[in-house]
Amino acid sequence: MHGRVILNQPDATRPDAPFTEPWQARVFALTVAMNEAGHFSWPDWAAVFGRHLKGARDGAGEYWHAWAAALEEMLALGGVAEGGEVAALTRRWQDAAHATPHGQPIELENAGRHRHG
Repeated sequence: MHGRVILNQPDATRPDAPFTEPWQARVFALTVAMNEAGHFSWPDWAAVFGRHLKGARDGAGEYWHAWAAALEEMLALGGVAEGGEVAALTRRWQDAAHATPHGQPIELENAGRHRHG
């Protein structure tokens, strides 16, 4: 099929799959975007990420949690967002997700509301 690109969903069951959860791909993309916007250099990122990775256990989940923690630290070091701000916003998004009916878009304004039905 010349000229046609077919994209398949990543197979999270494959041991070589780069991402097993959508949030992992998002945190990766956000990290690349923050680097490209000049918020930190790759050598600085690698140093911080390496420190977080040392404490991680084996497995893709631990790897990506270390990645996310390193990104949060880089945002704080660069004055983009303090750790407390990131944690508070994360809690608000989680609260909004719990308050949102299945199949509906999650909106931050829903944080603090209780889901009905």
